[in-house]
Amino acid sequence: MLPFEEYIEQTFFFEAFHTRLEDGFSTQEFLTSIRNELLATTQLPLAIDFLLTDMKHTGVLSAAMQRIEHYFTPFQAFVIAESEREAGRFDFRIALEILAREAKYRSENPSVQGLFFYQFETLCRNRLGYDRGLEVMIRDDIYNDDWKTWLNILRRQVGLADLADMIFYRSEFYKQKNEESEIVTLFGEREGRIAFATRKRDTRYLFSALSRHLGYPEVPRQKRAAEEENLIPVLQRRIEHLENKLQLIEEELRGGINLNRYFVH
Repeated sequence: MLPFEEYIEQTFFFEAFHTRLEDGFSTQEFLTSIRNELLATTQLPLAIDFLLTDMKHTGVLSAAMQRIEHYFTPFQAFVIAESEREAGRFDFRIALEILAREAKYRSENPSVQGLFFYQFETLCRNRLGYDRGLEVMIRDDIYNDDWKTWLNILRRQVGLADLADMIFYRSEFYKQKNEESEIVTLFGEREGRIAFATRKRDTRYLFSALSRHLGYPEVPRQKRAAEEENLIPVLQRRIEHLENKLQLIEEELRGGINLNRYFVH
C-alpha cells in the first residue's frame, strides 16, 4: 500500500481523466496539463511523466503502467490494458471510473475483503477473464500468503464451485459452527452470513448485498449506448496510436529516433 495521499491524488487523476476525455481532450493533452494540478510531494507527477514519455513510443498507457508496478498495481495496469485492446468491448472511460473508485476506497483505510470483492466483481461484470484477472490480483501485495493461496484455489475452481460457498467456508461464521475446523479464515462473520444467505444464487446478488450491508464500493456499470457513441472513443484511441507511429517513422527517415527522451531522469 502507498501512503493515503497517493491514492487521494490517484482518485483525482482518474476522475479528471474521465471528465476531460468527455470534454474532448486527447490523452496526451490531458497528461501534459494534469501534472501541475497534482501535489508535488507525491510520486504521481513523476509517474505521469513516465506514462507520457512511454506513450509517445508505444501509443498505449498500460505498457508503462506495467513497468512501474511499484506505483501502479498489476490490477490497475490490467484494467487499462483490457480497455486499450482494439478488438475489445471494454470502454476506456469505464476503466477510468473503476480505477477512480478503487483508489478512493484505498484512500479510506480499506479492508482486504472489500478490495477483493471490488476487484473480483470488476472481472465478473466486465467479462475481463477470471484466469488473467486473478493472476494479477495475486501479485498485489495487499494480499498476504494465506490470501494468495486461496486466490490460486479460486482461480482453479471459478466456474466449477459456487463463490458464495467458497466464501462461507472461509469465514468466521462457518468457524463458529465448526470449531474443530483448521481452515484459515479470510472473511469475517458478516461476510460469511451474507455468503450463506446468497448460496446457489446469481453472484450479482452476493455483491449487491455486501455493498448494502458492509458499505463495500460498487463497480461502475457499463452504460448502454448507441454503437455510434461507443465508436468515437475507439476511433480516437486508434488515431492517437497512428499519430505516434507516424511520428516515429518520420524521425527514422530523418536520420534516426532519439531514444534519450524515453528515459526519465
